[in-house]
Amino acid sequence: MSWEKEIGELRTRESLAFAMGGPEKVARQHEFKKLTIRERIDAIADQGSFHEIGTLAGSGEYDANGELKKFRPSNFVFGTADIDGRPVVLSGDDFTVRGGSADASIPGKRLRAEGLALELKLPHIRLVDGMGGGGSVKTIETAGRTYIPEVRGWETIVRHLAVAPSVSLALGSVAGIGAARVATSHYSVIVKDSAQMMIAGPALVDWASLGDVSKEELGASKIHTRNGAIDDEVESESEAFARARQFLSYLPSSADELPPVIPCDDPLERREERLIELVPKDPRKVYDMYTVINAVADRDSFFEIGKRWGKSIITGFTRFNGIPCALFAENPKVYGGAWTADACRKLIRFMDIASTFHLPLIHLEDCPGFLIGKESEEASTIRIGSQALAALGQATVPFCCVIVRKAFGVAGAANHKPGSEHFRMAWPSGDWGSLPIEGGIEVAYKAELAEVPDYDAHLTRIKERLNRLRSPFRSAEYFEIEEIIDPRETRAHLCRWAALARRALRPVPPAFWYRP
Repeated sequence: MSWEKEIGELRTRESLAFAMGGPEKVARQHEFKKLTIRERIDAIADQGSFHEIGTLAGSGEYDANGELKKFRPSNFVFGTADIDGRPVVLSGDDFTVRGGSADASIPGKRLRAEGLALELKLPHIRLVDGMGGGGSVKTIETAGRTYIPEVRGWETIVRHLAVAPSVSLALGSVAGIGAARVATSHYSVIVKDSAQMMIAGPALVDWASLGDVSKEELGASKIHTRNGAIDDEVESESEAFARARQFLSYLPSSADELPPVIPCDDPLERREERLIELVPKDPRKVYDMYTVINAVADRDSFFEIGKRWGKSIITGFTRFNGIPCALFAENPKVYGGAWTADACRKLIRFMDIASTFHLPLIHLEDCPGFLIGKESEEASTIRIGSQALAALGQATVPFCCVIVRKAFGVAGAANHKPGSEHFRMAWPSGDWGSLPIEGGIEVAYKAELAEVPDYDAHLTRIKERLNRLRSPFRSAEYFEIEEIIDPRETRAHLCRWAALARRALRPVPPAFWYRP
């Protein structure tokens, strides 16, 4: 007796599954400059490492003798794989089968993928293309009933955010539950032009009398990478895969581990002469904060996250002597570096990632305070900003701040982590206070100025008097700033701090669930 016949049937069914939606549907996928799910898996995973689970799931049709006549595979493929030698769960929609809707899918496969990532404490990379498992109106007829919407299994997705890294790549037209899956992750990327994300597609929008719009008008990458729904946009799928690999390289495989340290050939004591003259002495003039970041961190190690939204604060991962750190800095070229509501939202999420995955937190500060004005008040900036300061205080990782220039007002207080002892240093260009003297002098000295014959001359004398007192060295005398450092030696200071911070880290799971 032999089981060769059954193995033959197994291979036949596997070949039908590998055919996906058939040659015409595959060709149409390529016509839109998109890879198929299996091509995507081959492109992102280490060669030969993908182990598929549930290959045979789908819908079969049988003849009177019980023989398989036709087979439509599930439109969801998942399994385990290696990314740069580290195990992950990898899953994705097959848009060639019913456009990624639930009609041709086995819902259990999605739940199993999420559950395995949670229980095995593995990073999960989702390749989303279509509705991500959501149903269409046709489901009513095929199921013979309607159903009450539930996000069954969603608690598994949310729990995973506190356990292991989650990455979602929007690789096509993503709507409904698919869009929610993209947003419910630590890091998300969308491919420019060939992918869109929306709550509902154009047909439903038109039916609701909300206008005749295209998918691009509803959910283009330029919309969602500027409102914060998606972190970053890329030009191609291959670039999306590269961004996902790079993001994961800074993080541990789970919150039970520390981030991996890599060898570094960039000297710890490297001095950057350009930093001594980078910051203008005129407080109204700007400079490039990216120059500071790239000068002090390990060469080519800065990985920015959320570049196109909340742009007055720069956030990203970087390394100091090979040690992964989370770094944020104000951008003087955008609102002078003032904290906006969107920038604060971005910062909160970023600091929560740092706490979840044990990345020491560095602040390169040049903060004039919260953005002021009518629009800022309408955006509830003070509430969101207060949440950001609370998130800083609640961060569970070591913190360090280098005050590059300004530290004013409530937002400027982010040079200090409440309830924490930490390194804090300033460049000689440091300038701080409750508010800049230029903005508050005429209010503070209103009565005195009203009594003098030469208003402008007296105002100038007051400014000169105050400017003699605003030197950071005066603050250092009172130990209100712990160190004044040579800007050219900033890298050495931060590398030394990163080594100490690394020793203090423990892979203790966070006391909160990360919220997307």
